[in-house]
Amino acid sequence: MRMRRKRNLDERMNDLDRHLLVRETPDYFKEEVHTEHIINLSDAFGNDNPLWLELGCGKGKFAFDTARLNPNVNLIAVEKISNVIIEPCERAKEENPANLAFMNCGVENLDRHLPENCADRIFLNFSCPYPKYTYRNRRLTYGRYLELYKKLLKPHGEIWLKTDNQGFFEYSLQTLSENGYKLKNISLDLHKSAFEGNVTTEYEELFSSLGKPIYRLEAYL
Repeated sequence: MRMRRKRNLDERMNDLDRHLLVRETPDYFKEEVHTEHIINLSDAFGNDNPLWLELGCGKGKFAFDTARLNPNVNLIAVEKISNVIIEPCERAKEENPANLAFMNCGVENLDRHLPENCADRIFLNFSCPYPKYTYRNRRLTYGRYLELYKKLLKPHGEIWLKTDNQGFFEYSLQTLSENGYKLKNISLDLHKSAFEGNVTTEYEELFSSLGKPIYRLEAYL
């Protein structure tokens, strides 16, 4: 079922001040990429604190909670669907967290907006598993995405991944290893593990309430 377009979406998206760093429209990349597209992160946040990225932020629960718990870290939450990202963006405009901003764009275009070696950590929280093998190139742990993350991560930067989908988790273990990432802190049932400081997402709370195990890993270069 197709999501109904929210009322006055364009006007609302254009009224988000500093909280929406990028909005990709159909003609955004008609011109060749140039340096003006690259975000100056020091200007965006007013500091040079470490940067974390959440790719596929949904309604933003994880982003707001993580930003609140880590005031000395800057967080950019990325979401491709305008209908989805508008609500957390409007919440950010109202609450005005100094260390949280959003990008309305596809993950595949992140290197056209962000400088190389800018991120200390990337969160992949409950990414769409695209279970059909023919759609595997859309998975955010497909090889081309993992190569993109190498461009964005600082040396020794990390990817933190969580999912409820065992097949996607096993696939991600394989592709991360094949693409030169090292793995640590692998959990096959996060909520029954000794891991401390977990910040939940909306999906995570739902799946956990249904008794589903949450799979987690950390990958680094």
